[in-house]
Amino acid sequence: MYRSHNCGALHAAHVNKTVTLAGWVQKIRDKGFIVWVDLRDRYGITQLVFDEERTPKNIMEQAQDLGREFVIQVTGTVIERASKNPNLPTGDIEILVSELNILNAALLPPFTIEDKTDGGEELRMKYRYLDIRRNPVKKNLIFRHKVTQAVRTYLSNEDFIEIETPYLIKSTPEGARDFVVPSRMNPGQFYALPQSPQTFKQLLMVGGMDKYFQIVKCFRDEDLRADRQPEFTQIDCEMAFIDQEDILNTFEGLTRYLLKEINGVTVDKFPRMTYDEAMRLYGNDKPDIRFGMTFGELNAVAQHKDFNVFNSAELVVGIAVPGGNSFTRKEIDNLIDWVKRPQIGAMGMVYCRVNEDGTYKSSVDKFYDQNDLAKWAEAINAKPGDLICVLSGEAEKVRPQLSALRMELAERLGLRKPNEFAPLWVIDFPLLEWDEETERYHAMHHPFTAPKAEQIELLKTDPGAVKANAYDLVLNGNEIGGGSIRIHDKATQSLMFDYLGFTPEEAKAQFGFLMDAFQYGAPPHGGLAFGLDRLVAILGGQETIRDFIAFPKNNNGRDVMIDAPAPIDDVQLEDLNLKLNLKS
Repeated sequence: MYRSHNCGALHAAHVNKTVTLAGWVQKIRDKGFIVWVDLRDRYGITQLVFDEERTPKNIMEQAQDLGREFVIQVTGTVIERASKNPNLPTGDIEILVSELNILNAALLPPFTIEDKTDGGEELRMKYRYLDIRRNPVKKNLIFRHKVTQAVRTYLSNEDFIEIETPYLIKSTPEGARDFVVPSRMNPGQFYALPQSPQTFKQLLMVGGMDKYFQIVKCFRDEDLRADRQPEFTQIDCEMAFIDQEDILNTFEGLTRYLLKEINGVTVDKFPRMTYDEAMRLYGNDKPDIRFGMTFGELNAVAQHKDFNVFNSAELVVGIAVPGGNSFTRKEIDNLIDWVKRPQIGAMGMVYCRVNEDGTYKSSVDKFYDQNDLAKWAEAINAKPGDLICVLSGEAEKVRPQLSALRMELAERLGLRKPNEFAPLWVIDFPLLEWDEETERYHAMHHPFTAPKAEQIELLKTDPGAVKANAYDLVLNGNEIGGGSIRIHDKATQSLMFDYLGFTPEEAKAQFGFLMDAFQYGAPPHGGLAFGLDRLVAILGGQETIRDFIAFPKNNNGRDVMIDAPAPIDDVQLEDLNLKLNLKS
């Protein structure tokens, strides 16, 4: 056997025992007459000792030839360390080595394999197998395992059945772009990789499976942002014979269980907020409610003077920054420059200091007196010592701009504490959203989302006003899950396809299998999917999902380790009937 114990298992009770360990050389300290080696495996580090008096000469010579990251096996006696290390679980002992077997020599790594490394992100992604040896990455992957195991435990105890659905499916026109896979046996035809198992889990409900879940890979060929992957993992769930309240209660339970089991945190309240409220108070549909700074609309108290910037704006809106009156003029100017960045796109920012003595000092004192500014403070609920920040312009642009400023200020003020958790349900989303480019409505979630039953008639007269039986679960300003009650009858689904611009022929070609299934007794059903990568990162006190994925892609969607995507050779292209198309 390669080892009798792992490198994190030995302690004072093992003194005088003969043991065998295997792992990687972490560090070497060679004093000539004595050599200390830190041996590392997944479980920890154990110090090895070789010395001229007690170690065979040939073993001593081998030890002096070791390099970092060599894979070795040793046998020796556990002895008490003369200089103990209280920061190491094995710090009371060391191994006096009597046998050394070099299992594999190693090149010098391109970066140091330590908790704090000198390797940049791109370099570490290229050598990800080395990066995984570092404690921060290793711990994140183990943490992800614990979360997925807890998810399986909870859902299994709630009578959910884990069922796999296909990866090679049919391409659909809704949503993001599909990754497509050419079929060799069906020339000119293609599979698509699933953006979600949506239709299959609905078919499982028709099949009577009642409660389904799957921890599943999904794929979207869309423009990448800083923390988005072309392949990602969902905790995908569906339930039959339920209404929205059943769904919310079930997955509140799962979230509460994960927070308690993984983080030791008890969360009692899962407040609910409509989509319209979230947009009005926070400027986005996934607000972080761990802190205040809710929006206050100022049109009524700011558009009566000669300040044309406000008078010509569709919306004048502001927030009160707690303690912000302590900001220096340089810090405020920095905020103004920040909102003017192209990523934010604001034209500028008006500010007003709320002094401790109840007076006000603003950047627009030329236009507004103390009485006016007091009305601003009242509308925004600003207190003495606060700073009022105001943006104006088109409502659909100003709200996200102020939302971004709110989050930036919270970051600078240390209000986004990773060990605090504030879940929130956002409900009553619009069913449809207008696309200026295509000049037609698109499903805000997907075309299988059920409208509010009492609003179905509105589809004929005011489709943009129809609300959906859709809901998102938000945690600390991040959407961690979303879902809806589904349409489960052919007539309503046909109506929905009609309003989304599908002809009957197109609807049948794309989704005829689902429409047919609805005619054989489809139960009322609905579900929710958690983004596992995002959920794990937030539970781990971070927001960068790459750190919790074993082999992530970079910002361009490339795997720099295996150099993918990559060309394929002409023989493969001919097999797939693609060569002529690509050459032309």
